[in-house]
Amino acid sequence: MLTEMTRSSVSTAVPRRQDPPARSRAGHEALVLRLLREHGPLTRGQLGTLCGLSRTTLYDVVAALMDNGTVVASVPEAARRKRGRPAELLALNSAAGHVLGIEFARRAVRVAAMDAGHEIVGTAGEPQASDTPWQDRVDTAWRLADALTGGTLRSGALNGIGVGVCGPAGSPDRCAGRTPPHATVAALVRERFGVPALIDKSTRLAALAETVWGAAAGEQDVLYLRLSHGVGGGLVVAGALHRGAHGASGEFGHVSVDPDGVRCACGGTGCLETVASVGAVLDAYRTAGGAAADVHELVAALDSGDRTAHAVLAQAGAHAGRALADVCHAVGPDVIVVGGELVEAGPALMEPIERTLNSTVLRGSCGPLRVRPAGLGDYGAALGAIALLHQHMNDVVPGLRGAARAPRGPLSLLLG
Repeated sequence: MLTEMTRSSVSTAVPRRQDPPARSRAGHEALVLRLLREHGPLTRGQLGTLCGLSRTTLYDVVAALMDNGTVVASVPEAARRKRGRPAELLALNSAAGHVLGIEFARRAVRVAAMDAGHEIVGTAGEPQASDTPWQDRVDTAWRLADALTGGTLRSGALNGIGVGVCGPAGSPDRCAGRTPPHATVAALVRERFGVPALIDKSTRLAALAETVWGAAAGEQDVLYLRLSHGVGGGLVVAGALHRGAHGASGEFGHVSVDPDGVRCACGGTGCLETVASVGAVLDAYRTAGGAAADVHELVAALDSGDRTAHAVLAQAGAHAGRALADVCHAVGPDVIVVGGELVEAGPALMEPIERTLNSTVLRGSCGPLRVRPAGLGDYGAALGAIALLHQHMNDVVPGLRGAARAPRGPLSLLLG
């Protein structure tokens, strides 16, 4: 795998010393990969000038990257014809393998791919009916991933897969009808792709992605709320994803915000999901006399100045703000990110959330709360699955962030 660091033998003319700590090696690896990505093929001498590492450390890092296939060496034909030992050119191995992030959402399959140089090379998605059989969902993910990676999956060039699904680990997934437990999804993915899959809840993965590439990039303590067909979220604490003792953290949709409200599917009463999910907001708008088949039509009504649409979203935002205040009292985040389809409503939703949050949070219990709309759109969970996989492989989040800051082209274009 591209992040596994192994010792290898090099020329006896090169002095050797004890390997640097794993954390340093990971950072040196990320630096070398970044330079090869930015400058193209380089000799060891050119690479040494650019990276500033000692000759010993550079040779160790390059040897490890060549051992695991991430970097390849070649001798240009012109150099072969010259006298003396020709200088090898080091370059990223485009066939070294990709890392995939897959989200099996309620009504879609979404895939993101990262190459051996830690670049996000693209994203792709396809809508699907909520009752699509799971084998078909996995086959769709394979087809999308194979297209993104230029057909290399057929040659076995895959380093790992992260997967996002609905619901906490080990429990039945409520995102689409009869959904199997995570272990069953992992088995289906492994059978189709040939490598193990690391699985977590989609909303948690979206939270992690927002701290790496999105609205909370570089932040250490982030609270993420997703207002979609379901309502959930995630916590990033000290830069790492928080799952809870039983893998059930982030179920913010089941914080009660209306004790006199309707019964929730979870068995509770007045849960946030009953008043701030896409379905609940559309139902409230129709009950109040509006007509909207989906979020896009609701946003169109907002843009036209429809007061009913504004009132319904203000109420949903106020409920979300109260739920966030409860969570903030417990975890004290630096930044709050709100994602999901309802964020398309813009200030009509975000302003009531922030206003209610700031008026509800106990003064002095939290610092100045910053509320931001999510920046990664529909592909947050798929990207977060990649981030989780690298976190698992490296256990060095800063190294991942350093490599991920320079995707191939603007990330917004890749998500379009």
